[in-house]
Amino acid sequence: MTYSSITEQLQLLPYYLGSHLLLTLLALMAGILICVPCGVIITRIKSLQWPTLTIAGILQTIPGIALLAIMVPLLGRIGFLPALIALIIYSVLPILRNTVTGILGVEKSVIEAARGIGMTDMQSLFKVELPLALPVIVAGIRTAAVWVVGTATLATPVGATSLGNYVFSGLQTQNISAIIVGCVAAAGLAIIIDQTIRLTEKTVSRRNFRLAALTAAIILILFAAGLSPLANRGNFGEANKMVVIGSKPFTEQYILTQLIADNLSGNGFDADIRSGMGSIILFEAVTNNEVDCYVDYTGTIWTYVMKRSDLPAREGILKEMTSWLKKEYGILCVGALGFENTYALAVRKETANLHNLNTINDLSRLSAGFSMGSDYEFFTRPEWKELKAAYNLNFKDLITLDPTLMYSAIAQKQVDVISAYSTDGRIVDYDLVVLDDTKQALPPYDAVLLLSDKAAKNPKLSRSLKSIIGEIGDDAMRNANKIVDVDRHSVDSAATYLKNLIDLSEE
Repeated sequence: MTYSSITEQLQLLPYYLGSHLLLTLLALMAGILICVPCGVIITRIKSLQWPTLTIAGILQTIPGIALLAIMVPLLGRIGFLPALIALIIYSVLPILRNTVTGILGVEKSVIEAARGIGMTDMQSLFKVELPLALPVIVAGIRTAAVWVVGTATLATPVGATSLGNYVFSGLQTQNISAIIVGCVAAAGLAIIIDQTIRLTEKTVSRRNFRLAALTAAIILILFAAGLSPLANRGNFGEANKMVVIGSKPFTEQYILTQLIADNLSGNGFDADIRSGMGSIILFEAVTNNEVDCYVDYTGTIWTYVMKRSDLPAREGILKEMTSWLKKEYGILCVGALGFENTYALAVRKETANLHNLNTINDLSRLSAGFSMGSDYEFFTRPEWKELKAAYNLNFKDLITLDPTLMYSAIAQKQVDVISAYSTDGRIVDYDLVVLDDTKQALPPYDAVLLLSDKAAKNPKLSRSLKSIIGEIGDDAMRNANKIVDVDRHSVDSAATYLKNLIDLSEE
């Protein structure tokens, strides 16, 4: 970690922090507006207390990232809205519970005294109960604020920009600077919002004009900071064109996304990068025109989307896939980038030498005694089922890992086999042996550039992107991945390396 690497990450901070802040503030405000009145109602209708608080408690037990993922198919879209709704739900329990606890905790003698002097139920609520319950209610809001700030970092995989972009990309590329900046910024934001809520409570209780002016100024500044990323975004189809580029959560995708963004910037477009999404979420985003372009792989589309199990020739798969995407979704396959990144089973060289392993078929006779690690998706994909059936694989343990941690796990002998990526520079660096797929159970995975139906109607955009088609070979992509994963340089450096190769080839 160096000063320059920190500086590089700080350049992204205004956009990430502003987006994170807007999500947090809107979710928290909505949570307050929903839960405080709801809490008041259920203190008046006792029969609603148990079911309401129980449902809120159940919702709170759902892991944050699962709640975010559930919102995507429910709403049929990615990005800001599903993240916002999930965060609102996540803020419910502490605010609702503390509102009920605070109001019910007011001494009955005080309430009776209020009624004794002629106050109505509403007057007693607003002039006695809520003021006395305010410290407890505010404590719940402060708790919710911290939870929401933390959970908002998980919004990245559903296409919502947040400080989680630092964490997810930093974890995948082993960029400690990105992780530190993201974590420190999230912690700092949680403290600022917490203290702002505390200051608001003081303002209400003391009724101090100067304090009220200071509080209002801070809140306005926070909202202005949250809205700032929106002010810098262009509109697709206008003179200042905004192109949304999606990516999956591994190094190669981050590099290619940056390469595409650089290419578009040089052709008069603005790029909005949405990184870290899963295959299906990303594909659905393109079909819904929420993402304009991204790089996918023929094998993924063939098996995961088209649900095909037959394996024609490599060129045949590309041709059929291109036709099918256009016919079914209007998606334009601009073309293949020139390299193939296929799944491959890899073992340590010492394991291969010890057991004379050269092919996956050799592995099958030993699989019952081995453990296998893979990324988040592989064990749920059709390719794994085909591979397992073709070679009769029966590993004693199947362990899901972050793609980056797979390599350290096999190096440290925590797993015996991993589902590596053929263009990954870490295969050589970790001294791994890739086993041959002699039965060709796995389909080809040519990298292809896809444009949404809406984006495909912009001829300048498709022309701009054609400059990288067929220009990136296996070795070039492997070297680019190595720059990030092994040499620990930035994604920008790797993208620049590829850009220079393409520029040279054009000359």
